[in-house]
Order: sequence, then C-alpha cells, then structure tokens
Amino acid sequence: MTEYSALKFTSEHEWIRLEPVSDDGPATATIGITSYAAGQLGDVVYVDLPEVGAEIADGTVVGEIESTKSVGELFAPLNGIVVEKNSAVEDSPELVNSDPFGEGWLIRVEFAELPELLTFSEYQALLGDDALTDAETDRAGA
Repeated sequence: MTEYSALKFTSEHEWIRLEPVSDDGPATATIGITSYAAGQLGDVVYVDLPEVGAEIADGTVVGEIESTKSVGELFAPLNGIVVEKNSAVEDSPELVNSDPFGEGWLIRVEFAELPELLTFSEYQALLGDDALTDAETDRAGA
C-alpha cells in the first residue's frame, strides 16, 4: 500500500519519493507518474527512459510514455543524475497502468537540491473533480 502523504508531486503529474539517505551517501529520489496521468494516457504500450548516468534538468523532457491513445512526455521534476532506470517498465510498459506508485516507477535520481514540489493535498486540489479515487484518498489518510 502506498503512503501518498509521504510523496511529493508535480503539476505535470509526476510523483517523487525521497529515499533514505545513508551517512555518506547522496540524496536519491524515485520518480514515476501518478495514477491520474496513467489513466489519462490509457493503456501504456511503450516507455522510453533516460540512460543511467544521464544528467537531467528540472522541467525538461527526459523520456516518453506512449499509449494506445497518445504519446506523453516525462518531465524531470528536479536536477540530478539518473542512477537507475526501471528496465521492468521498459519490458512491460503496462506496469505504469497497473501499479504506477509501485512496480511502475520509472527512474531513480541522485540530486543535491530539492525544488519546490506539491504535497499530496496540494496535488489533490490541483486535480479538483478529477482527484485520485476515494480508495486512494482513504489510503493516504486525507
């Protein structure tokens, strides 16, 4: 079960989970798209992710998510270096639809500074009438 209140969000419908930092390790974040974004895309059939080692810049396009309905862009929610990409999603793109907050994560990034991001409540307010389902909201404790 996902603890949505522990995540950060962007207005472009990405989620960011800050990973625990070891004493000498860099700050790392796992990034994916929200269930709302996955639902808007429809059945995802192809995912193109940046390579490990790629530098990404906040607000720039770093990947592509193709569905039966359209092609969506993956925006970088922060500045950093890709340290891992989810090859399972590249092999089985439907994971983005079936488990966007879990097995459908996209990339992990090392970063030095976290930009201003949305809280779960702020993201819910942004979605308005299209907010995440009641079951998802109940799990988030909202």
